[in-house]
Amino acid sequence: MDAWGEVLVGLVILVGLFGVVVQVLPGSLIVLAAVLVWAILTGGWAAWTVFVVGVVAVALAAVGKYVLAGKHLRKADVRGSTLVWGAVVGVVGFFVIPVVGLLVGFPLGVFLAELARRKDSRAAWAATRVALRATGITILVELAGALVAAGAWVVGLLLT
Repeated sequence: MDAWGEVLVGLVILVGLFGVVVQVLPGSLIVLAAVLVWAILTGGWAAWTVFVVGVVAVALAAVGKYVLAGKHLRKADVRGSTLVWGAVVGVVGFFVIPVVGLLVGFPLGVFLAELARRKDSRAAWAATRVALRATGITILVELAGALVAAGAWVVGLLLT
């Protein structure tokens, strides 16, 4: 692969990493797709090893984020349906309040769902904080997997 192709792959990986943090794009999949294109065009054992390392890292992160966040949420007795309501209100907020609507809507939805369930605003707020921490955990774990894949690509660039 020529230098311009590698720069383009690097930019797509950067977009994927941004997508992991912002949670609007399927960031890890974008990173893997870029590494796959690079591996196909570059060829050789090093390129395919880099791709396999990326797949393993992203797969472990995908499993790990749900295990860790689920454990965190179960410990605080926050139901999955609460997160669904948070997501629904977050999506509505995204369209009602451009740019920051998701950031306002998700916690509001979680709070309202837990308030309806628990009938106590302090308990609902505590559950909202737990849900926000769990969301942060998922982002960090997914970012770690995507960064390992991106780092493997950089090593692959040096080896090929």
